[in-house]
Amino acid sequence: MRVLVTGATGAQGGAIARSLLARGHRVRALGRRPGDPAAARLIELGAEIVHGTLDEPRSVARAAAGVDAVFVAGAPIEGGADAEVRHGLIVAEAVKAAGGAHLVYTSVASADRGTGIPHFEAKAAVERTIAALGVPCTILGPVYLMESLLAPASLHALRRGVHAVPLPESCPLQQLATDDMARFAALVIERRRDFLGHRIELASDELTGAQATAALSRVAGREIRYAEVPLAEVRARSEDLAAMFRWLARGGHDVDLAALHAAYPEIGWRRFEDWAREHLAGALTRAVA
Repeated sequence: MRVLVTGATGAQGGAIARSLLARGHRVRALGRRPGDPAAARLIELGAEIVHGTLDEPRSVARAAAGVDAVFVAGAPIEGGADAEVRHGLIVAEAVKAAGGAHLVYTSVASADRGTGIPHFEAKAAVERTIAALGVPCTILGPVYLMESLLAPASLHALRRGVHAVPLPESCPLQQLATDDMARFAALVIERRRDFLGHRIELASDELTGAQATAALSRVAGREIRYAEVPLAEVRARSEDLAAMFRWLARGGHDVDLAALHAAYPEIGWRRFEDWAREHLAGALTRAVA
C-alpha cells in the first residue's frame, strides 16, 4: 500500500513510517527539511520524502495525491490548540480531495469526554472536523506515552536516581509504548474495512508511580526514588500540562487493557519494565551527581 505519513521525522510519525516500511509498504513522508538526519534515515529505509508542512495546504494536497492511506499524528502540546485544529482541517480536506484515501488520525484517549484540557479539546475539535467532512477515517486515542521519560529533564532526573512525575506515588497511570501504537496503526491501515469509522483507545500497561519506580530500579541495578513534582512547577511552564496532570490524578484514562490486548494479541503489547530495559538501561546505569 502507498501511505503518506506526516510528521515522519518525529517520534510518532517516525515509528509508524518505520513500521510500515518494515512490513513492505511504500511510504511517502512529508518533511519540513529535506536534509534532516531523521529524513535521511527514512530514505535509507526506502521512504520517499516530499518537502512541505502542515501549514501549506497545497503541499499537503500534493503529498496526499494517489495514496491509499494518510497517517497524521496530533500535534505536540507545544504547537498550541489553534495550530492543532488548523492542521487537522488542512489534512482532512487534502484527504477528501484525494478521493478514497483512509485517514488514520492519532488523537488522544479521553478526548471525547469533555475533560477541559486544552490540547485534548483541540484534538476533539479535529475529530469533529474529520467527521463533518465525511472523510473515511479511523481515530486512535493513545494514553500517556512511555516516551515522555526520554525528555531531557526526565532523563537528567533519572541519572540522579530520581523518577520525578507530577502525580502522587500511589496514582495508577496508563501508559503506551510508541512502537505499540505504530504497530496498531499499521494494522489499521492494512485492515481498513475492519477499522473504518472506529475510535480505538490504546494503552500498553498500567502501574502506579511506586510500581514504575521499582521497575526502573531493577533496570538500573540501583535504587531509584520517586519524587512528586509540585503541580505549581508544571503550571509555571504550561497551564495545559498542569490541567492534564490534575485530571490524571483524579482518575484519568480508563482503557480496558485486558480486553484490548486480548482482541489484538498480534501487537505484542509492551510492559513498562521491558520498554525501560530497551530505551533507558544505558541512561539509568550512568549515574550523575
